[in-house]
Amino acid sequence: MARETFPFTSSTLRSLRLQQEWLEWEDRRRAVAHQCRSRRCPPSPRARLTRPRRSCRDPAVHNALFSGDLQQVQALFQDEEAANMIVETMSNQLAWSAEQGFWVMTPKTKQTSPLTIAAARGYTDCARHLIRQGAELDARTGGWAALHEACARSQSDCVQLLLTFGAKANVLSEEGTAPLHLCTAPNSLQCAKLLLEAGATVNLAAQESEVTPLHVAAARGLEEHVTLYLNHGADVGLRTSQGETALNAACAAAEDPGCDRQQAAVALRLLEAGADARVSGRKRHTPLHNACANGCGGLAELLLRHGAHVEVPNGAGHTPMDCALQAVQDAPNWEPEVLFAVLLDYGAQTVSPEMLKLCASFPRALEVLLNAYPCVPSCDTWVEAVLPELWQEHEAFYCSALCMVNQPRRLQHLARLAVRAQLGGRCRQAATQLPLPPRLRDYLLLRVEGCIQ
Repeated sequence: MARETFPFTSSTLRSLRLQQEWLEWEDRRRAVAHQCRSRRCPPSPRARLTRPRRSCRDPAVHNALFSGDLQQVQALFQDEEAANMIVETMSNQLAWSAEQGFWVMTPKTKQTSPLTIAAARGYTDCARHLIRQGAELDARTGGWAALHEACARSQSDCVQLLLTFGAKANVLSEEGTAPLHLCTAPNSLQCAKLLLEAGATVNLAAQESEVTPLHVAAARGLEEHVTLYLNHGADVGLRTSQGETALNAACAAAEDPGCDRQQAAVALRLLEAGADARVSGRKRHTPLHNACANGCGGLAELLLRHGAHVEVPNGAGHTPMDCALQAVQDAPNWEPEVLFAVLLDYGAQTVSPEMLKLCASFPRALEVLLNAYPCVPSCDTWVEAVLPELWQEHEAFYCSALCMVNQPRRLQHLARLAVRAQLGGRCRQAATQLPLPPRLRDYLLLRVEGCIQ
């Protein structure tokens, strides 16, 4: 450290005390090493001594590191001891106070290292200087090594620098995650490539959760990352501690229909690589259950084309159709009729009439479900669920449905149901292959017409 940063105050005395502790540590280390050499045996774990590290809260040090001021960093960090100091930062965070009964701002101290700060912010020149001064590349001060922070912030130049100087590509954080697990942003692709080139293990599972980098990339919808990992031998069959595969993770992460296309692209990569669309986790929740619970019709159709079972129940006894009905209430801003039509075309059974009330406020979805019956069932339950203003807006449809309750349907409709029953779960594929006029094909696939005939 530069002399001017340590005025002759209590901090100076503390620095001298730390220096004395370091000298005492060095003497003990040499004594243990001499004793081991004399006995010609490696030192026992108890004999290994940990070098004390200096802690620093000096604002001048903080400003130099967090701003990337190379000149100041060069002036302040001139030896190995300074390069490996513990930098302590203080920040205020909201914490719940049980005594006061509300959230309060609580100061929290965080420990890190100079190299980690520089790598996280992409200060390559500062990081290079600290490394040349002897900064420990894989030190996990505060839980993460510098390589973890660089990958989490997508700082590819710093990742390359650290790996060039010998940082371990598979270094684990205190939580048991590797740097490859932290490549979670689209612009972290180059970081992932550098790690794999340096020998990172693509199938390395995080401790406890057993999540692999492929699980992380699939859940984030990172198609290019998924492709990269598959090209490097990622195993699509590996499961987390909850029994989830990467395909499960991709479908579960499609939290709204807006993610449908993105997650479907990832799922397609996994399915082409051999992922099983029927594999479920510990709660017997399959990828199809996840896709239906999130209201993703395109993703559900992709899974069904690759062999997913449309009627398999999960641990709670719910089928994918049950999950889709629940999604109508949880995510109303989507087109549930698309998902319902897909499930019915692949062999899903008609829903119980009591469940129609869940989609009564979605006329197009209700029409698809009603057209799966040979006769419109009694509608007391779902009629009561329709809001008056919605009834007024779609009065023609609701009145047509009421008029057909327990009434015989047209022969054309009955013929449609007979053909669909004959085709079973192959209805959608067969409709596209049969030489049918587009209008007739759409009618066979329960096209929405705006009324019940």
